[in-house]
Amino acid sequence: MTTANRRQVLATTGLAGLAGVLPAAAATAQGQRPTAGKPDLFIGTGGHGHTYPGPSLPFGMVQLGPDTDNSRWDACSGYHQDDGSIMGFSHTHLSGTGIGDMLDVLVVPTRGPLKLKPGALDKPQDGYRQRFSDELAEPGYYRVKLESGVLAELTVTERTGHHRYTFPQGAGHILVDFAHMILDVWDKGVLIDEASLALSPDGMLTGSRRVHRWAKGRRIHFAMQLSRRPDRVEFFGDDDTPAPAGAKAITGNRLKVALFFDQAGGEPILIKTGISAVDVAGAKAALAGEAPGWQFDSVRRAAARTWQTQLDCIRVEGGTPEQRTIMASALYHTFLSPTLFTDRDGRYVGLDRKVHTAAAGDTAYSTYSLWDTYRALHPLLNLVQPDKAAQFTRDLVRQTIQSPAGSPVWPLQGVETACMIGWHSVSVLAEACVKGVKADYAAAWPQIRRRAFDRSFRDLESTLGRGYYYDLGFIPADKVWESVSRTQEYAYDDWAMAVLADAAGASADAQALRKRSLNYRNVIDPKIGFARPRFADGTWWADYDPIQLGHNPDKHRDYTEANGWQATFLNQHDIYGLIDLFGGDAGFVKKLDALFVAPSTLPKNAPPDISGLVGQYAHGNEPDQHAAYMYAYAGAPWKTQAMVRRLCTEMYKADPDGVIGNDDCGQTSAWFIFSALGLYPVDPVSAVYVFGSPLFDAAEVALGGGKTLRITASGNGPQAPYVQSVRWNGKPWTKNWIGHADLARGGELAFVMGDKPSRFGTAKADRPPSYHPGPRPTRA
Repeated sequence: MTTANRRQVLATTGLAGLAGVLPAAAATAQGQRPTAGKPDLFIGTGGHGHTYPGPSLPFGMVQLGPDTDNSRWDACSGYHQDDGSIMGFSHTHLSGTGIGDMLDVLVVPTRGPLKLKPGALDKPQDGYRQRFSDELAEPGYYRVKLESGVLAELTVTERTGHHRYTFPQGAGHILVDFAHMILDVWDKGVLIDEASLALSPDGMLTGSRRVHRWAKGRRIHFAMQLSRRPDRVEFFGDDDTPAPAGAKAITGNRLKVALFFDQAGGEPILIKTGISAVDVAGAKAALAGEAPGWQFDSVRRAAARTWQTQLDCIRVEGGTPEQRTIMASALYHTFLSPTLFTDRDGRYVGLDRKVHTAAAGDTAYSTYSLWDTYRALHPLLNLVQPDKAAQFTRDLVRQTIQSPAGSPVWPLQGVETACMIGWHSVSVLAEACVKGVKADYAAAWPQIRRRAFDRSFRDLESTLGRGYYYDLGFIPADKVWESVSRTQEYAYDDWAMAVLADAAGASADAQALRKRSLNYRNVIDPKIGFARPRFADGTWWADYDPIQLGHNPDKHRDYTEANGWQATFLNQHDIYGLIDLFGGDAGFVKKLDALFVAPSTLPKNAPPDISGLVGQYAHGNEPDQHAAYMYAYAGAPWKTQAMVRRLCTEMYKADPDGVIGNDDCGQTSAWFIFSALGLYPVDPVSAVYVFGSPLFDAAEVALGGGKTLRITASGNGPQAPYVQSVRWNGKPWTKNWIGHADLARGGELAFVMGDKPSRFGTAKADRPPSYHPGPRPTRA
């Protein structure tokens, strides 16, 4: 198909690229209840998905698993499907992130001569790496056969990791590499310090260290027990220097310990490890409370039951077997983070680096990838995990109060990484507030207000340029890095903070913030119809090129992981204002069409995050993942329906490279879940869902409290992505959106689908709500 033809098809139907891509719809038995699919934990472990296949409990502290590499971008999680060798099994991982950290307490079961270094990826035989076979992963369990002949099995509780190693007859050893971590070419100086290892008379191995990687200065403590005592133990200090014979402890920076067994065969060697960010006592308490015995299989069964209960919250019928696998796998990945961060006694490390104790019934969490997850992951959790989402809300309130930097940006293991731009925890809090989640928003408001109005408040990398933003209404490209994206994202955070100001009774602040949330318009040049870098004197970048990342391509970026095409559609809360900037509905639809059919070329300095291109739309990264739904605001919902269906089928596969970009702690997976159900939270703070095109014939969604949402799509099929009509609880529903308050009560949302566009949802009165200056974002 030629480019001209693609443009013509998109302009008329929005269905470009669907023919020959969509699988045939599966036949469903009449009256058959939807079922929960079985997740494939290897989806996302190839390509740029950055997921890992090891076991965890939902939102668990221990996320145990195999490490295949620790020194390149595609090994951010410690695992990549293509690597071919395993270094060992560590107890903490990040799922889908674009920056690596964690990989704490690596355990290496093997035979033969002791090797203290892993060796190069392309020469595993030079170190303790091992090739492997017969790999199996399922929720709560992982198994692999190592080339040394060791059968390795892993399972978990919330705070403990369990290993079972079955050795062949003969000698063997287990190396604990406490120097193992994610490495990067940019890392400088000491990356680990204040490390210690000690072996107690009862055989318990304990350790502590401080790590200066991404979350600089984070601490990890562990307590480890083995089911069999080793015949001898050797400690190694910095530079792999052996400790004196008979040593029972060692201190330094990069430490290791080897446990030798003269006869490793016979009964499997079991290991259980508790971890804590507070102290060794917390790690010991995890072992005592969650792993009192040596019942590996019981722990495995308990983990499987927990996952089965959690994954049962969404059941689908229809689609293809692969699509059902993708759905279950996406749901699994959305339940991995945020991660538990309180010890059993409620202690945790706050963002002030102090130890706190959570109130009874409350829990602290870590791993908030907020620049990504405010968009769809947190809205999904508010819908299907309301109790857990309420815990996250209260936790973010506490972190906001405790952090010297105020409202969190990207908190990891008690450290504010300040990664990415904006401070999107305010979006998560505002969304929860609008949806009725109870929390002490007023207590958090003073810290949030400082970020909103006080130019002297501590300025993190993620919040640069606030003074210009206050004074000029935009951030100048000749003064601040990533100025265009910062202006737009600060504006969205203003929108969110206005809700929180209202909740705190600060109505004047709320009014000012809503007005300021329109600052995003100051970097949209209506003369050319693009988000465009602007300088301190008010002039625009003259030689503008929307493909480029900045006005000085070799030295400067004006967008965050985006270019001018993607940033033009970054706005989420004032879409009707954005439409007006393009001259109305027709001009805006034409511009959206151009986004999806523009040549998919990128400059040489584009980051790998910009991936999954359809034209210049980049589904593999977050800035414009809502863009396909914007057609619905301009009276062309059929184009939303066609494009969303296309993205669901082209951007996701039931393969290791089945996630088109970084999964980013479940955000890209959450997009699929919402879109496959037929709706999406374009602006989470508005607490409404815009209709798209349901992928499955039927779905049942457990909403908590015994409530169920049933979604049906009669007439659905690979060539029928268009919504003809909708009924809500048996009554005609003309709006092209539905509010969270309605959906969360449960009921039946019935779509009728067809192979041609319809007039459904095109009337102005039926279009989704957007910006409104009042205390609640509503639209008649």
